[in-house]
Amino acid sequence: MEFKDYYDILGVKPEASEAEIKAAYRKLARQYHPDKNKEAGAEEKFKAVNEANEVLRDKEKRRAYDQVRAGGYRQGEQFRPPPGWGQGQGQGFDFGDSGNGDFSDFFESLFGRAGGGSHGQPRSRRGRDVQAQVQIDLQTAFDGGRTRLALHDGNGGERVLEVKIPAGIQPGQVIRLSGQGHPGSAGGPSGDLLLEVGIRDDVRFRLDGRNVLHVLPVAPWEAALGATVPVPTLAGTVDLRIPAGSQSGRKLRLKGRGMPGAHPGDQLVEISIRAPAPDSDAQRAAYEALRGQFPGFDPRQ
Repeated sequence: MEFKDYYDILGVKPEASEAEIKAAYRKLARQYHPDKNKEAGAEEKFKAVNEANEVLRDKEKRRAYDQVRAGGYRQGEQFRPPPGWGQGQGQGFDFGDSGNGDFSDFFESLFGRAGGGSHGQPRSRRGRDVQAQVQIDLQTAFDGGRTRLALHDGNGGERVLEVKIPAGIQPGQVIRLSGQGHPGSAGGPSGDLLLEVGIRDDVRFRLDGRNVLHVLPVAPWEAALGATVPVPTLAGTVDLRIPAGSQSGRKLRLKGRGMPGAHPGDQLVEISIRAPAPDSDAQRAAYEALRGQFPGFDPRQ
């Protein structure tokens, strides 16, 4: 198993005071709390911070941990408990209200199972959470709904889950499926499945936070004279007024037509002027006449 440097996890020095440990723990617990931080890996960091605090806030456990750490181990190195550690030296600690059993193997090798059962029988332990990724299209992210996801395990097995997608979900957000993680031990509940959402590229739209960008091709005369043209949005087609004299790159805003949410985004429509290629003498003559009407025009200036 890997050695865990609890001082490094909390970002404090080995000689840190109780007050410094407490302050560091509170800061990191707020930063990685699953109810506030939905980034991938935040929950695992939250658990690691809790475990480090469980050891370093307790004088007895901290003293025992320091004895092991004095052997020169550092974060991530392979670790084996000292001979005879399990015969009374690392057992019998009081875990108080924090004894939820959700500690690492390293922790349990030193201090035993949190709130260990009577007569040497282990108490039930919640299974570990599983992290995975799910890719959805932009329309599904906008509408919300359900999508089917196939998960593969290390033994070649597969299970299919139906996942509910909240409308307006953003890339990187995490969907929690309770009880779909690793099974618990000794009758404990299963862990959760944490799905990090990715959104596939869309040929019509580009996502920018809660705003949606669409590049709209317009004819030269529409841009020059103004026009009302249909524009696709994720909620359906709408009519948009193109102001006269518009140039390529100009952005027009459709308020509230972006991703839904407490503060819905907008759709930004970027104008792209497309000139038709002449296919006949008459069309070429029309371009010649147009050039004659604008003798001083240079698009590169």
